[in-house]
Amino acid sequence: MENHVQQKSWFSRNWGWVVPLGGCLTIIVLFFVFLGSLIFGVSELMTESDPYKEALLKVRQDEYVLEILGEPIETNGIMQGELSFKNNTGKADISIPIKGPDGKAKVYVIGTKQNEQWVYSEMYVIISETDEQIDLLGYKENDDN
Repeated sequence: MENHVQQKSWFSRNWGWVVPLGGCLTIIVLFFVFLGSLIFGVSELMTESDPYKEALLKVRQDEYVLEILGEPIETNGIMQGELSFKNNTGKADISIPIKGPDGKAKVYVIGTKQNEQWVYSEMYVIISETDEQIDLLGYKENDDN
C-alpha cells in the first residue's frame, strides 16, 4: 500500500500573510480610486463652470492672443483658484493654463455671480515668455506703457 501525503495548497501554507496584505492592498487601491474620482469630479465641475468656459471662449476669439500663441489654443494643465456657488450667487478667482503652437500663457478670471448673471471685474491673459498682459474685457495693456 502506498502512502500519499497530500501537500497543502499554496494559499493554505501562506494565508497568514496573504490575507492581511491582500486586505491592505485592496483598501489602498480603493482609496486611490476614490481619490481619483473625487479629483476628476471636482475638475469636471470646475471646467463646466461659466467663468471657465467664457474665459476660454474670449481667449479663442481674441486676435492678438491668437497672433502670439497661434491656433489652436488648448488648456495646459489643471485650473487653479477658487469657485464658489450658493443659490443664485457665486464668486470666481481662477487661473487657467493655456498653450498654443507658439507659446504658453495663463488666463486669470475674477468675477461674481448675482441673479444667475456673471459679472467679471478682471479677465486677462499673461503670456509666459514676455509677461505681457492682455485684457480680455476690452483693452490691451503692455509692459512698455
